[in-house]
Amino acid sequence: MEITKIVITGGPCAGKTAAMSHIRDHFSKEGYTVLFVPETASELISGGVAPWTCGTNEDYQVCQMRMQLFKEEIFLAGGSTMPTQRLLLVCDRGAMDNRAYMDDGEFARVLNKLGLEANALRDSYDAVFHLVTAAKGLPQFYTLENNAARIETVEEATALDDRILAAWAGHPHFRLIENSPDFERKISHLLAEIAMFLAEKNS
Repeated sequence: MEITKIVITGGPCAGKTAAMSHIRDHFSKEGYTVLFVPETASELISGGVAPWTCGTNEDYQVCQMRMQLFKEEIFLAGGSTMPTQRLLLVCDRGAMDNRAYMDDGEFARVLNKLGLEANALRDSYDAVFHLVTAAKGLPQFYTLENNAARIETVEEATALDDRILAAWAGHPHFRLIENSPDFERKISHLLAEIAMFLAEKNS
């Protein structure tokens, strides 16, 4: 079985959720079995486990990282039993996104507690596709309405987008998906970049 694990990431209100259905529709037609690992932060925060409810932000980040990696393992384990030749595992954010919410000391301690190494963790994903937040250049489309866990202002979302970009720096297959007033154009760019990567990987 050919297994590919990719990350769809980006700042708040970048279009990740909407992109997922397009990815499933497009690549299912191309013969892939497409599985999605849901975003862990939204899941935890909406359930009451958050940086402001845990003892410290570091305590929360340990929980989030553990849950993120466990979910990826489960989806890979389940997917590996499926009757398919090509499995595409799509992560709604990856483990390195957590780095954007910590200072360097916190991040190093979290990795140490979990027995992880930064570059190996980053490169455990085959490719990373970063959707730029609407807060950058298209603030009229930035909203908090469609995600209860989203609390950032336009300025905070812009800064967070930059920190997420920095968190994934050095990944060998990183693609930036810029904003467009026509959201369908942004989605088309994303699908084209994923298709190009898959063609390169499988050639």
